[in-house]
Amino acid sequence: MSSQPQATPKATPGWKAILKRAWPTIRILLSVALLWKATSGIDWHALLNSQIQMQPWWFLAAGFTMLCAFICGGLRWGFLMRKVGFQGSLIDFVALYFAGGLINQGLPSTLGGDSYRAITATHLNSSGKLTEEKELDEQLHHSVDLGHATPKLRLSFSMVLVDRLLGLAGNNLLGGIGLILGGATLAAWGQDLGYAVTGIMIFSGLLIAVILAWGPSCNLLQKLLDRLQMNHALPGIKLAFSWPMNVAQAAVAIGIHSLTIMTLLFCLKAYGVDAPIEALMIGLPALSLLLMLPISISGWGLREATLSSVLALWGVNPSMTVLASISYGAITVLSVLPGAYFLLKRK
Repeated sequence: MSSQPQATPKATPGWKAILKRAWPTIRILLSVALLWKATSGIDWHALLNSQIQMQPWWFLAAGFTMLCAFICGGLRWGFLMRKVGFQGSLIDFVALYFAGGLINQGLPSTLGGDSYRAITATHLNSSGKLTEEKELDEQLHHSVDLGHATPKLRLSFSMVLVDRLLGLAGNNLLGGIGLILGGATLAAWGQDLGYAVTGIMIFSGLLIAVILAWGPSCNLLQKLLDRLQMNHALPGIKLAFSWPMNVAQAAVAIGIHSLTIMTLLFCLKAYGVDAPIEALMIGLPALSLLLMLPISISGWGLREATLSSVLALWGVNPSMTVLASISYGAITVLSVLPGAYFLLKRK
């Protein structure tokens, strides 16, 4: 009888391990299912026989704006990393950002793209070369346990988190503005939701700025960072969220997301579709929030299903939206291909 209670705890880790191994396959199957669902309603024969006014030059414009978005994102992260004392040039950090972006597009890896760039950045020296490569390889091939990580690695991950939070803030602000401009088409309460989202984001930014500006609260934050062994993270946090840098950071974050919106707009124009900009300002930010759920591979399938449903409210042909969304995904993959150079160079 005593053997039964002892067997139960051992079964749980086994199921967790099985689910962990199977989850990438599950995500692929979900992506395929969502993509099939998004494309199943398309009458390809009628679409091919219709006179689609293809304008391939718009694809070049879309590739340029997406490339600019990744470069700007890499520069922002590079400034944060250099502010807290990490070595390496801005070009090195941009290259790492592209490599992480490529991994996030579904490249087989034991780590996500954010973890890859956070770990690898700790091994960059001032000349842009990687140090302690054996230790780096070992870290990249094992799951990250921040509870036992070195202070340097914790600091690097904290700046990746700050970079992601800035991106999330820009995404939400742009989505809020989009709802203010076109939320009435989405729902009766759409515009009110836009004002609420924008107001919450502005209030949150001001609150964080006050915390960083007021001596006692800033000292308390520093003590918390010391306890988490991230002693030097405060300069990077101030660069991101203190007044008036938070205004500039918000403008940069909105600008980066605007470039991705322009990419989708150009993909639609390549198929002769004119979509209202406010519809894209609602659709893409909402999609970015959905992509935080790890249920698909780099958004494939989920992106097509979401955008076709949202843009249909503005009278955009769902078939054209799916084609433009697939093109958007392909351009995203092509835009991060420069990261392959960094990955292959390390090999």
